[in-house]
This record gives sequence, structure tokens and C-alpha cells, in this order.
Amino acid sequence: MAEFLFVLHTDDNEKAARCFQFAKIAHEKKHTVAIFLVDDGVHWAVTGKDGSQKTLTGDCPADYLPYLQENRVATGVCTPCAKGRSLDEATFLSNMKLDTGGHLIDLAATAQVFNF
Repeated sequence: MAEFLFVLHTDDNEKAARCFQFAKIAHEKKHTVAIFLVDDGVHWAVTGKDGSQKTLTGDCPADYLPYLQENRVATGVCTPCAKGRSLDEATFLSNMKLDTGGHLIDLAATAQVFNF
């Protein structure tokens, strides 16, 4: 199976929905999946973030996040990006953890990377 890395750099609802949708699809197909949140994308790590706003295609991030959390799809959250926005790992979804740029590069070295 293939390895996929999905990098989300924005708080944009459409881009988040697509990122999480494709990560879910890849995981369901038994591929190795990792997600990494950088820049304003780190806001998606916070428990209770409203992901219910529908996209033009009628779906939303909240359609996919529960699957990713329940299936423990590893999601790294850029430490300086989160700290710079005063986000605390204690408030993150259970599959999301503070992580480093070094680990992001290690993941990217072996995976097909999708940027959102």
C-alpha cells in the first residue's frame, strides 16, 4: 500500500473538508495516512471547533473528523504554529499531537504529499 501525507495550512472550511475527506478515503483503502497541520491549519486540532459549515459540494469537515479521530489517524500539529496562536495540546482532538518540522520532513521523505 502507499503512504500519503496530507498537509493543511489554512483555517479555510473548503480546504479542510477536502484534506480530511481524502485522508479518510486513503485510510479506508488501507493506505498509510498521516496528516500535518501548519500555520492557521492548527485551529482544526482544537476540540469543539465548528466544522459544520457546508462546502459548495454539501459536505463539511465535521463529516470526516470523527472518522479520523476514531481510527486514530496520526495528526501532527506544528508546535511553533500552535504556540504562536496560544493553542494548548490539552484542548486537541485525541488523535492530534504537537509535532516538529523535522518529523514533517521525515514523513514527506517517504510519502506522497498533498497540500491544502
